[in-house]
Amino acid sequence: MTLEHKYVEGSPDAPLLLLLHGTGGGPDDLLGLARELSPDSAVLAPAGPVSEHGAARWFRRLAEGVFDHEDVVKRANELADFVVEAREKYGLGDRRLVAVGFSNGANIAAAVTLLRPEVVREAALFAAMSPVPSPPELDLSATRVFLANGERDPMAPLASTEELIRLLRERGADVLTQRHPGGHQITLDGVRAAAKWIMS
Repeated sequence: MTLEHKYVEGSPDAPLLLLLHGTGGGPDDLLGLARELSPDSAVLAPAGPVSEHGAARWFRRLAEGVFDHEDVVKRANELADFVVEAREKYGLGDRRLVAVGFSNGANIAAAVTLLRPEVVREAALFAAMSPVPSPPELDLSATRVFLANGERDPMAPLASTEELIRLLRERGADVLTQRHPGGHQITLDGVRAAAKWIMS
């Protein structure tokens, strides 16, 4: 599965950042965020393959906040396969990888974390919610996830975020959460907390 993408080389001593944009975004959207999180990192930034009225997304949805769960699973596997191929193409070997996603990008990152933990073991998720209702009972004891969410986010309600946290923790994942009083956004405090988490 070859996705349109951007690759920028970085230090082999820093983690590779897999950047996953929100709805209507593109590969350049999170480059600034990547520099804040881990300035020396190489970045792999694919483009969402699904078009919703011309806006790039990672998977189809049936309505606002209602995901096409079959498509989520299909696209999560496609993204995981893309990462495996990109490792080979760019000679990345077993370099540490951290998925960084916002909104729809955070949701697909969460799906890959739940469905293909051998590909994504670490994820920093901004404004994420639960992407699949009943993921397989995989062992996520080697998985670390950071989640930053707004307490007044109409797009990613805290109830769905809490469901994602429960699914991750039930499977053994190490989950760190950060809350802000705002809505559907990435905050400076969230970025600082995520950068500290990546370095820890």
